[in-house]
Amino acid sequence: MTNEVLATYANYALYSAVGVLSLAMIAYAVYLAGAVPASEREAEVLDADEQAAAERARARAERVAAVSGGSVATSPVTGPVGAGEGTTVDDPAAPVGDPERARKGAGIGGTLSYLGTALLLVSLVLRGMSVDRAPLGNLFEFSVAGAFFAMLVYCIGPLRRGMHWLGLFVLAPVTLLLWLAGTIWYTEAAELVPSLDSYWLVIHVSIATLATGLSIVGAVLAALYLVRDKAGPGSFWTKLPAAARLERLSYGMHVVAFPMWTFTLIAGAIWARQAWSSYWNWDPKEVWTFVIWIVYAAYLHARVTKGSNRRTAAWIALAGFACIVINYTIVNFYFIGQHSYAGTS
Repeated sequence: MTNEVLATYANYALYSAVGVLSLAMIAYAVYLAGAVPASEREAEVLDADEQAAAERARARAERVAAVSGGSVATSPVTGPVGAGEGTTVDDPAAPVGDPERARKGAGIGGTLSYLGTALLLVSLVLRGMSVDRAPLGNLFEFSVAGAFFAMLVYCIGPLRRGMHWLGLFVLAPVTLLLWLAGTIWYTEAAELVPSLDSYWLVIHVSIATLATGLSIVGAVLAALYLVRDKAGPGSFWTKLPAAARLERLSYGMHVVAFPMWTFTLIAGAIWARQAWSSYWNWDPKEVWTFVIWIVYAAYLHARVTKGSNRRTAAWIALAGFACIVINYTIVNFYFIGQHSYAGTS
């Protein structure tokens, strides 16, 4: 039995999350507009680290002199004041070396990102409570869950490491996904169709949504790598880290996501055996999930092959994400199969 009040509050939380994340995008845009090139930030951090190392060396020398009863000559240390031990480019605090306005934008964007992610979680919990099931029964719910996991990945990884430059590029596709979910793909809270009424719903679909969230962030990093790799001196894109670092970050996301896509494929086959008496039915969604797995396997193979072109590998990763988009949009709405209910109920 649907609890309409809880379902309504779930929608309110979703709309609030979209608003909050939109404001976070604006804050991150302000940060990027005022941020200095990454090379300058890194140079200032290195200077601060050198100062901190000199301060520690002088303190040790003074302690040794005090114990031995001697004296030690000290020299003044110049450079930024207040740099502590372990300061790095990815310090969770506001980005080092940027103007104050840019740092404020980064801080506001980070706070709003946490708040928006929490609101998405509230929306999912209330939606599930309204129908007494996991909120993963249709494309609308899957999209909200996928957006939540993408934001969760960003918040517990890049954001905690101070990678504010990534915020705008992650929040843009996430906010678009939520807007599509809340308008075009919106579905009223309802009971599950019989074939979905299984514990495999939580096992299979939750891992698929987590894999999707990781793939969103991985695709964003792959796209940024391709752009940064071709950016010339003085370009806006020099505000991002070096292309090699972006590529490594993208690879890390995909390495984690690939086993999840593998599990999704296997768990789906097991569930299909229980629901439709066959492990494989050549259903369009089954086929496209296998295509996703093949493309990402090709990406990982290209990435680890000695002498391979990293740009080619990045394009393969983006092709894998394009297959995800096709699978959960075009296949859901325009291909008739046993998964057709996913887009409508």
